[in-house]
Amino acid sequence: MSLTPAVLRRLMRELSELQTNPPEGIRIVTSEDNMLDVTGIIQGPEGTPYAGGYFRVKFNFTSEFPASPPKCWMATKIFHPNVSSSGEICVNTLKKDWKSSYGIGHILVTVKCLLIYPNPESALDEEAGKLLLDNYDDYCDRAKLITSVHATPRVPPPEFNVKSSGESASESSATGKGPSSKTTIPSSSSSNSIPPFVPPSSSMKSLPSVSSVLSQPLQSSASNTISVSSSAPSLGEKGSTKERLSSPLGPADSNVASKGTTSSKPVKRTAASGGGTEKRKKALKRL
Repeated sequence: MSLTPAVLRRLMRELSELQTNPPEGIRIVTSEDNMLDVTGIIQGPEGTPYAGGYFRVKFNFTSEFPASPPKCWMATKIFHPNVSSSGEICVNTLKKDWKSSYGIGHILVTVKCLLIYPNPESALDEEAGKLLLDNYDDYCDRAKLITSVHATPRVPPPEFNVKSSGESASESSATGKGPSSKTTIPSSSSSNSIPPFVPPSSSMKSLPSVSSVLSQPLQSSASNTISVSSSAPSLGEKGSTKERLSSPLGPADSNVASKGTTSSKPVKRTAASGGGTEKRKKALKRL
């Protein structure tokens, strides 16, 4: 068998594309010794009796390729109306519907669709076609049994360890995992921290000084002392009342004098008020 250099370049390009970006559920295997020894692997579609199985399709390219389709057959035993016991595949793409623009990938996708939608009217396996038309449940049970025995390996083929772009997208949509977007969340220390209250400068200026606040009680006590002493004569004429009113003035004046913080004016007023009291006492004695 001899292929032209143009056909070889086309096959090399197509095989490279199928290995780097394979269709969903389809992989390609080539031989290191012979690049024309090509094997396609089709994963059994979900929802069919072939789910869980891996079916190998062998290719044989003739000198008439691509004007004529390559010879291909099912190398894995399968119970299917359109696949004979010898592995011959009945599909129009490999016969009258073939086009020179078709290639290996198109053939494998067509065979995968045949696993999903079998055509019992053009059956190569008459038993499978008849059972499919008469009793679909029995057909599924038989196909599952053959698949589990001949097409289900203990470990999937290593070619399926690498996910295709279509399979990765379907898994992302099924699990709800899209591109990860990080959202910055402020930490609790920064969000819960409250800055200390600092009064404005204008309010700071209006606040009284410490010395003025400390001096206010002393001044108020002195003024209260003076007001009481000045109003003492009008409270009554008995001596006991006068003594009760005048007795607080003595210790208050002595405390103020000991601290030395009050002026001499309150002392003079107290003394003056004392002299006035003595005059009133003399006036009462005369009466």
